[in-house]
Amino acid sequence: MSRLKQLFTEKINICSVYYTAGYPNVEDTLPVLEALQNGGADLVEIGMPFSDPLADGPTIQASSERALDNGMSIQLLFEQLKNMRQSITMPIVLMGYFNPVFKYGVEAFITQCKLVGVDGVIIPDLPFDEYREKYQALFEAAEVANIFLITPQTSDERIQLIDANSKGFIYVVSSASVTGVKKDLQQNQIDYFNRVNNLELKTPRLIGFGISNRSTFETACQHASGAIIGSAFVKLLSESGADANKIKTFIESIKS
Repeated sequence: MSRLKQLFTEKINICSVYYTAGYPNVEDTLPVLEALQNGGADLVEIGMPFSDPLADGPTIQASSERALDNGMSIQLLFEQLKNMRQSITMPIVLMGYFNPVFKYGVEAFITQCKLVGVDGVIIPDLPFDEYREKYQALFEAAEVANIFLITPQTSDERIQLIDANSKGFIYVVSSASVTGVKKDLQQNQIDYFNRVNNLELKTPRLIGFGISNRSTFETACQHASGAIIGSAFVKLLSESGADANKIKTFIESIKS
């Protein structure tokens, strides 16, 4: 059983955390990952920095810019993660844009994910139809899950098609806006989560965008298998660096 499948089979109220590789310092990628695991995170999404992150709000954009200035790259990320499975047992997902992956080489990228123990990838701007036509066989052969996003604008028919072709989980984007910290989830978002749940999909789902505190996390968990914390955690890193104690306190503040 894959690490992702085992996680969603055994746990509820899954706390997934996103951070940018090579931020705030280039050597922080693995220490932050280890601190997240030790602090109680269930799943981690490591962002691959890109110079034009269209879906990201200002906090994550700024982290990408600094990581790139630090010299972060996909190749360096794989080098940093090559021995991670000596200490990391939770599922790990890479998240980023298609342009750097295409330049690296899609097949080489998938191969390296498999070699270092990455369980899945999220590439928001890889078109679904292009994935199915060109890359699905590569991902499935390597047993690396390609994780799709859905939004409030995604039709029921499209959601069901994505569900039929999904491994791992579906990333439920809570709103049409960019990433960022929000105080509360609104009724129209709750209605959207209920619409998705009423489709009775086979694939588990995590809710992301605007999940920043215990209240929004708990609300999201009422409508999905768990939730993804992004901007709020990156903001913590910007203020405190890779401080393991503060990372643990942050995770506890969300999950307790």
